[in-house]
Amino acid sequence: MTINLPKNIANDSSKLNYSVLVEAKEGGYQATVWGLPDCQVFAPTREEALYNLHELVNNRLQNVEIIVQEIEAPKTEHPWMKFAGMFKDDPMFDEVLAYIDEYRRELDAEMAENSRKFDAEERTEA
Repeated sequence: MTINLPKNIANDSSKLNYSVLVEAKEGGYQATVWGLPDCQVFAPTREEALYNLHELVNNRLQNVEIIVQEIEAPKTEHPWMKFAGMFKDDPMFDEVLAYIDEYRRELDAEMAENSRKFDAEERTEA
């Protein structure tokens, strides 16, 4: 697994957007930064809760650095690949393929017949 840590990259944007969950509770409002349950406040009004949460987040972010990490996902083999081609040398394989083909044709014919019957019933009802 490869982890690439960027060197100090200056962020062009000085603003950070975050989602806030605001809940009306008995006696006031609870505001929580979505995904950061420890960034949570309770206040008598919605506006005060949002203001207090904004202040809490600003204070928390004063001495932190936000960086983006790129992690390369490990390459794994598809689980079915170990079965691919396992019957290629089986003398019965061609017979099995022929049976599958025949069965598919039967199902297609059955579906076509059902569609014709359904269409005929719709025309008689209309």
